[in-house]
Amino acid sequence: MHDTERPDDEAQHSPSAPAGGHASDVREAIVHALTDRMFSGPVLAGSKLPSERQLAEELGVSRSQVREAIQSLGLLGVVEIRHGDGTYLRESGGDLLPRVIEWGLFLGERRLVELVEARQHIEISLTGLAARRATEHDVAAMRALLAKMESSAGDVAAFVDLDVQFHRAIALAARNSALGDMLSNITSLLRVWMRRSLRAAGETDSSHGEHAAIVEAIASGDRRGAESAMRQHMRRAERRLRRTLGDAPSSLHATQLPDDPLDI
Repeated sequence: MHDTERPDDEAQHSPSAPAGGHASDVREAIVHALTDRMFSGPVLAGSKLPSERQLAEELGVSRSQVREAIQSLGLLGVVEIRHGDGTYLRESGGDLLPRVIEWGLFLGERRLVELVEARQHIEISLTGLAARRATEHDVAAMRALLAKMESSAGDVAAFVDLDVQFHRAIALAARNSALGDMLSNITSLLRVWMRRSLRAAGETDSSHGEHAAIVEAIASGDRRGAESAMRQHMRRAERRLRRTLGDAPSSLHATQLPDDPLDI
């Protein structure tokens, strides 16, 4: 490979590039290839990755595309980028694998859009069902989680963990395991973005207030009110996510998020 890069030519002829040559798909394929490399064989924590030039030649892509993929992995804590020295694996492949799904590491921009949209529909449906089916015990569990969320307002990671538990409590109250399981899978992929959006927002009070409104509507058996409260929460969460994505590497942008909230 020469020093003068020709990204368009390389992407078109790259064995890693999927059909159609969509830029985000190419970057996603590179991330897959890099993590596959980490998971194959005894790769130890602290191991230095090959140079950008070597990886680009090995994968048949441009150095700039490799650089963006490495930046994505660095953002998620998979690798440590030491400027002037190289890129190092933070954890061994075996230790890293269980966390890949939680991080939503392989989400391209189109998949992220689809998951956000799916979550909105599922959450609203589950909340409506919970308003009809929740018991006093269910409501008490939601209120207990709300209290814990309020006390953990200064700890974003703890707040997000409680947030996930709160939405799971709603799913349990809805008595629909199929929808609940779908929500659980989607949430595991979006959790990293939930953390980042709340950190970027700099506060959790707004989110806590949105959750409180949902609980009160469920407790009163107000299906329409509960669905409306969840819809507002989802819209505001999407806005927080949209602002956060503006600071992410381009390989993680979700530029196709709809400008108008979902009309459900």
